[in-house]
Amino acid sequence: MSLMQWCDGEIANAETFSAPLTSHALHYGTGVFEGIRAYATESGAAVFRLPEHLERMRKGAEALGMEFDVAQATEAVLSTLRANGHRDAYIRPLLWFGGGGLGLDVEKLSSRLMVATLPWTSHLGTHRVRLTVSSFRRNPAKSLPPLKLCGNYVNSILAKREATARGFGEALFVDDAGFVVECTGENVFMVKDGQVTAVAHGDALPGITRDAVIQLTGAESRPVTFDELRQADEVFLTGTSAEIAQVEAIDDRVFGASPRSAEIAALYAEVVRGKRETQRGWLTSV
Repeated sequence: MSLMQWCDGEIANAETFSAPLTSHALHYGTGVFEGIRAYATESGAAVFRLPEHLERMRKGAEALGMEFDVAQATEAVLSTLRANGHRDAYIRPLLWFGGGGLGLDVEKLSSRLMVATLPWTSHLGTHRVRLTVSSFRRNPAKSLPPLKLCGNYVNSILAKREATARGFGEALFVDDAGFVVECTGENVFMVKDGQVTAVAHGDALPGITRDAVIQLTGAESRPVTFDELRQADEVFLTGTSAEIAQVEAIDDRVFGASPRSAEIAALYAEVVRGKRETQRGWLTSV
């Protein structure tokens, strides 16, 4: 059975919608998206931190000079989940420049908004992930703002392809000064002597899952060198799709058991499914 999608105010079968081959975003990556998760709870499906995701999307739209209606996007997300009957799902809203020309002046271009929802599990799987340091550098924030702009992710794709070719599950970006930035789609945490630290870097995406883990654990947020990361007792990654992913190795540095990371992963799983009251209003009922 075909999944239902929302596009420009209409819900219909996914095959109903199309975009011209001359769509500006297809040629230049001029769009902004979000990755959001819905979870089954005892009271029905709920979306985790929907307002925060859509506010970040609004900032991306603003950077490109696109109009973005947060209220409309909110209803589109919830309507699509209901139409598909999804409980555990990945949600992909996308705002992109469509017609109006193929030049670099975007002021006269029209924009389109769509929402798709899909059944989902972590793209890194349930096993501990092995990282390799990428030969690529993360897009510097002074060149491209660390937002979920479509074109930004070519950088991640190149690094991920390199990591896969080396036999690793994910790539780790390190800057020229030796500081850890992030992975291709996840933020980085470390545990040393029981202390949880969130890696902070100006070129990294301000992760919403990262923020949740900081609030749940009281983790310190600060810059971390690659040498310090290698000396950690545990390393784990956070992201909407990956959730909490424990790291087995970074190149030739193999980590032992990850009890604190496992504990945080279990806590996070309870929070997103409404089994642990956080008093933060993080769940939006579908």
